[in-house]
Amino acid sequence: MAIKLGINMEFVRHHDKPFEYGVRKAAEIGYEYVEPMVHLGRELLSEARYFHSVSMYDDPLWAREVAESAGIKFSGLSAHTPLCKPEISVEYLKQAIRWAADAGAPVVNTDEGPKPLWTTKEQDYTLMTYTLTEAARVAERHGIKIGLEPHQQYSKTPDGLDSIYHLVQSPAIGINYDTGNSYLAGGSDPYEWLERVLDRLVHVHAKDISLEQGEAERGKVTGTPVGCACGDGVVDWPRVIALLKPVARDKDIVLSVECGTIEQGIRSFEYLSKLL
Repeated sequence: MAIKLGINMEFVRHHDKPFEYGVRKAAEIGYEYVEPMVHLGRELLSEARYFHSVSMYDDPLWAREVAESAGIKFSGLSAHTPLCKPEISVEYLKQAIRWAADAGAPVVNTDEGPKPLWTTKEQDYTLMTYTLTEAARVAERHGIKIGLEPHQQYSKTPDGLDSIYHLVQSPAIGINYDTGNSYLAGGSDPYEWLERVLDRLVHVHAKDISLEQGEAERGKVTGTPVGCACGDGVVDWPRVIALLKPVARDKDIVLSVECGTIEQGIRSFEYLSKLL
């Protein structure tokens, strides 16, 4: 059992490269895991091989073969969908869970997403309960964990994230902690928050935030797509790793780097590798 390094496929988003390229590049850098993003249906950029996202219409065993051929594994799937909108999220999450099981990805990561414009908070929590109940039933059958991430209006505080986590009692539901989102939300100490969820942790988004972004956005946003290279920003990575070490005695914990470029992915790997 150990703390392992992975990278979210967003690191090739601005390079106009396909899924296979991102997997090979992550392995070439030295990462042991990669976190693909999945979508329903078909769209132009991925089909034209200009984008890294993978359609869940594609064969998950093909995706597994791509990873295995590069000597890399999936830490989980980036399957963010608005839990407050069950007409979108229920079937998407259920399909992502089934796809993850075949692809060899143990975790499906999501958050509550942007809420409908017309609903009350009470209605949103009812809708999230419905979505998570349906998803958890499938996840339990397939042995997949659902990682709830702090990212949107209700999960931007420790109490808010816990309120979503406790909506459905299921061994399939855990926490995907995001070091950058928790910092930017600004309502709590991100390290105390991490310590609070350690016993429920199934995945970690290793996202650093530049000093400039932190000064401009902290307390004004609930999250950000990607951060800067790990080690270049405000996150105290030695402290994060120290907090994770006791958990890693019992299970592997993957730090899935969330950055915006290949160069940042390289610097993140070099920095975090030295700490580990």
